[in-house]
Amino acid sequence: MRRNPLTIDVKANLVQAIEMIVENKLTGLTVTDGEGNAVGVLSELDCIRACLTSLYNDGDPENALVSEVMTTQLNTCAPGDGIIEVAQSMLDTRQRRRPVIEDGKLVGQVSSKNILWALMEHSRRKRFTPQK
Repeated sequence: MRRNPLTIDVKANLVQAIEMIVENKLTGLTVTDGEGNAVGVLSELDCIRACLTSLYNDGDPENALVSEVMTTQLNTCAPGDGIIEVAQSMLDTRQRRRPVIEDGKLVGQVSSKNILWALMEHSRRKRFTPQK
C-alpha cells in the first residue's frame, strides 16, 4: 500500500488531473472532496474517454471538470484486507487501484503494481523456504 497517495480534488480541472497522471507516471488518481474523503477515481481511460468525447462534440477538454468524468463507483479496501481478496476484487471490477479507507478517511492506495510486487514476494519466499 502506498500511504498518502497523490489525489485530485473533485472540483479540479481535467487538464490539471491529466498533467498529474502523466508527470507522475500514474494510471489514475483517487478523487477527494474538500474534507479529504474519497469520492471517486479518475483513470487514464476516463481521461481519454472525456477528451475524445470533447473532440467529437467540438468541445474543449480544458472546460471539463474531474467531477464530470470520474468513476463514482468507488471500490475500496481497508488496511487489514487480504491481498488475495483485493487482487480478486480488482480483477472482477477491472479497476487497477483501490483507495484504502480507515475510519472513513483515505489513508492510502493499493495499485495493481503493489499487488504484483506482493504476489512475487510471496512466491519468492515460498520457493526459498527450506523444507523440513
